[in-house]
Amino acid sequence: MTSDKSPHLPTDGATYGALDVGGTHVTGALIAFDQRQPVVRSVTRVSLQPNGSAEHLLSTIATCADSLAGPAGMDWGVAVPGPFDHERGVAQYRSVGKFDALYGVDLGGELSARMQARPGSLTFVNDAEAFLLGEWSHGAATGHERVVGITLGTGVGSAFLAEGTIVADGPLVPPEGRADLLHHDGRPLEDTVSRRAIIRRYRERAGQTLDVHDIAARARGGEAAARTLLDETFRALGQALDPWLLRFAPTLVVVGGSMTGSWDLLEPAISSGFTGRYAASGVLARAAHPDTAALVGAVHPLRRTERLE
Repeated sequence: MTSDKSPHLPTDGATYGALDVGGTHVTGALIAFDQRQPVVRSVTRVSLQPNGSAEHLLSTIATCADSLAGPAGMDWGVAVPGPFDHERGVAQYRSVGKFDALYGVDLGGELSARMQARPGSLTFVNDAEAFLLGEWSHGAATGHERVVGITLGTGVGSAFLAEGTIVADGPLVPPEGRADLLHHDGRPLEDTVSRRAIIRRYRERAGQTLDVHDIAARARGGEAAARTLLDETFRALGQALDPWLLRFAPTLVVVGGSMTGSWDLLEPAISSGFTGRYAASGVLARAAHPDTAALVGAVHPLRRTERLE
C-alpha cells in the first residue's frame, strides 16, 4: 500500500472518497488503484467529541470530507462503528458510550446535504469489517483464507472473513460477528476491554485518571498496578475470543486500532488467554496499515460494484 499527501490522483482507475469514523476522530482520504494497489492520498484527520451534539458530529464528519476537495458525484465509502443500519445509513447508537446524539439519524441524508461537493453515493461499512478487508486485500492478512480482525479503540470491534467474504452469522461466529456482544465473567466484554473500562479501573486502583497510552507507559516503566491491569484486561479479551477461534479456525488474527500502539504489552496478554492449538501458535499479528486499512476497506464494496457493471 502506498500513501501520498499529493492531491493528484492516478488517471488509470476510479477515484473514491473514504471516511473512517472513530470514537474520538474522523479520518478521510482519496483513494485510487494503480495496478490493483491502493494509492491513499490527501489523508486528513479531524478530532470529534463522541458525546457531542448531533450537529457537532455531522458537521465534523462533513468538514473532514470537504477538506479532501473531491469532485461532485464521487462515490464514497464510510466506515462506521456499530450498532448501525448500514443498508439504510441510519445510526442506532444508544448507551454505548459514544454518538448517542445520532440515534435514529439518517447519516447518509444528513451528510449528503452538508457536503459541499454532493456525493454520487454514500456506502456505509462496519468499521471493523472495513479494517479487515483492507488488511486482507493489501496488508498483514494477505494470502490467508480464514482471518479474524479485531480493533481496539474506544471499544472492541471484530470481523470474521472466509475466502474474501465477511461472515456475520452462523454457528462459527459470535452473534452478528460482534465481539462487543460477548461476555466475560458474566459481564459484557466491554465492561472490561474498552478505553472507558481501563481508565475507570486504573482510577479505582491507583487514584488517578489517565488515558490508556499513559497507563501503558507506566506499565513499561515498571509500575505493578498498570502492568497487572493491562495483563488482566487483554487476557480477558483472549479468553472471550478463544472459543470462537476454535470454531472459526482462522490462520491469522490481525489486530488494529489505537491501542496497538502498546502492542508489546497487548500481544503477550491476549495470547495468554488462548487455549488449545492457539495457545502457542503465534496467530496474532499487528496491522500492517493501522491508519489506512479501514479507508481502503471502506471502498471495497464500491470496487466490487464497479467490476460487476
